[in-house]
This record gives sequence, structure tokens and C-alpha cells, in this order.
Amino acid sequence: MYSIWFILGERIIMEKNSNIIYGVDVTKDVTPIMVRDAMIQCFYKAHCNVLELARETFGHPPENKFEEMKKSHVKELVEDIYHRIGGDFNNPTKENLIMVLEKLKEFASIYRRPNIVKKHVAEILILINKLD
Repeated sequence: MYSIWFILGERIIMEKNSNIIYGVDVTKDVTPIMVRDAMIQCFYKAHCNVLELARETFGHPPENKFEEMKKSHVKELVEDIYHRIGGDFNNPTKENLIMVLEKLKEFASIYRRPNIVKKHVAEILILINKLD
């Protein structure tokens, strides 16, 4: 297991089935795309409240439009990180996922406590460690 940690939210976000981590069933084969999307979902859920604070900046858009704006913002943040590390967002590698995780950790450390970071990085690393 890798020794990086990452902020992904205030609590472990797992579906009712404890084998599901951010939409990924850990009892089945896992792909880098699935891990990338799980990271996006986790980061989105973790930072929704921070993004809500920016709602006034966007002129109080309707709820459904604002949800899409928040999701788009998080996806673009992750895409930008892939670009900065020289990775391919549409074809992530295990190594890219680890680098992106580290960069997201740096960004998110402003908003979350270290104990929360450790809890959630462990979940994402379960997914990353399932990759060949």
C-alpha cells in the first residue's frame, strides 16, 4: 500500500454494500477509469459544502443547474491536474492516479483534517491497489 494520504470527505462514503467504494464494487475487476471516476465522485461529495459557499458568485443559479456546475468544476479540477502531471485523463494509469491523488491531497488539505484524510485515502488506495 502507498504511503500517501488524501482528503476525500468528512466521512467514509460507501454504499449500503460495504464492498462498494464510491460506486466501484471491490469484489470485481477494477479499471483505472473506474478509480478516476471514484476519485471525482468522492472529491465532489467531500467538497460540495465548500462549493455551496460559492453559489452567490454564480448568481444563485437553480439547484439542478448548480449541481451540474459543481460536478463540472470538480471534473475540470481533476482534468487540470492530469494535464499538469503530463497524464491522460481519458486513459489514466496507476501511476497517474497516485500522482493525481497526491495533488488533490495538497489542494484539499486546506479544507479537511488529517484524520479525515487518512480515512478516505485508504478507500481510494483499496481501489488503486486492485489495479494490475
